Amino acid sequence: MTPHPNGDGPHPAVDTHELWKIFGEGSTAVHAVQNVSIAIEPGEFVALCGPSGSGKTTLVNLIGGLTDPTRGTVRVDGRDVGAMSERARAQLRLERIGFVFQAYNLLPVLSALENAEFPLMLRGAGREERRREVSKLFEHIGLGGLEDRRPGALSGGQQQRVAVARAVLGAPALVLADEPTANLDTQASDNLLEVMEVLNRERGVTFIFCTHDPRVMRRARRIIRLVDGHVERDAEKEPGTLPDWVLEPVDT
Repeated sequence: MTPHPNGDGPHPAVDTHELWKIFGEGSTAVHAVQNVSIAIEPGEFVALCGPSGSGKTTLVNLIGGLTDPTRGTVRVDGRDVGAMSERARAQLRLERIGFVFQAYNLLPVLSALENAEFPLMLRGAGREERRREVSKLFEHIGLGGLEDRRPGALSGGQQQRVAVARAVLGAPALVLADEPTANLDTQASDNLLEVMEVLNRERGVTFIFCTHDPRVMRRARRIIRLVDGHVERDAEKEPGTLPDWVLEPVDT
């Protein structure tokens, strides 16, 4: 773990304290995230679950610095995201946070290798270094030999693996994955999750999934269930298991 800047010892990969996000005002206000205080340690493999509208995506966007909290704090790798300028926040995302989106978000005119190396290019890494790092990771995650293919010539599972490679290159503090298996069939989903587990286990990458997918939740080692914007339950679990409470209906 990286020490706290004040010398108090190691800090979490993510730490939120009494975090709120309210959209709108008055009687039409939506309390998307309500008083959420969680700490996620480096190397965890965490699933955020809950019914639609429970605040999962909003919480992920707050952690990633994509939206500002109404009140409370969120720290990533020991840094207060809400207190940063937009430029500093963009730099934090570039250097310390990887994103995996449901829609892949690959550039169709670039090859798989060029898509994956893009963050390294933005960081100023040289061409040979970029290509060496991408090729090594592609071999590791089953994309070896596909470097020159454009996204349109790849399967959905292969495209999502390119997105994962793009997210983890450069050793980020964490990867935020928003419904990464939603557009994949069972086999592609299992393959993708195995890749993520290997990266988590062998490289120590911290993963936070926003998901409805029981397959993701089974592989997670900790599940945080959100309901109406607040944490209803937060518990560690054995990989391969799915506790009954995870998919409990919400009382109306």
